[in-house]
Amino acid sequence: MAENLQEQYDDAMFAFSNGEFDDAIARLNAILAVEPAHFDAQLALGMAFYRKGDFATAIAHGHKAERLKPREQLVHTNLSLFYMKSGDKKTAEHHGLQARIASWREDKSAPGSAPAGDPELALAKPAMPAPAPKPPEKFPDMPWKKKAQ
Repeated sequence: MAENLQEQYDDAMFAFSNGEFDDAIARLNAILAVEPAHFDAQLALGMAFYRKGDFATAIAHGHKAERLKPREQLVHTNLSLFYMKSGDKKTAEHHGLQARIASWREDKSAPGSAPAGDPELALAKPAMPAPAPKPPEKFPDMPWKKKAQ
C-alpha cells in the first residue's frame, strides 16, 4: 500500500512540476483520503493552491501540514509565503521567524562550522598567514668594524 501511495505521490508531483495544478490537487487529495497523515502530500497540496493563486486555501492546507509537523522548517517557510501573498505581513513575519528557529533547531553542526548539508553557509575562514621568513643560518661578520691588525 505504501508503495502505491509513493507512486501516486510521484505522479502528483509530476503533474505539479508540469504546471497541471488541478490534476496535482486531485491526486494529492486522493492520497490524503487514504492516508490523512501523509505529510508530503499535505505540504504539496498547500503549494499547489498557492500556485493557482488561491491563498486562503493554501493557508488552510499549510496549517494542516503544520498540525502534522509543527516544528518543520518548510511548513513555516510556506506559510510565511502564503500569508505574505495574501497581504498579512505580520503573520507572514511570524512564520518566517518560526522557519528560522526550525532551521537553527535542525542545525546540529558545531558553531563556526558549515551547517549540515550546505557548505555555502559556512562562516568565512581567514586565509592562512604566509609563513614567517627563515632567519639566515649564518650572519656575516660586522663589516662596519675595522679588522684588528
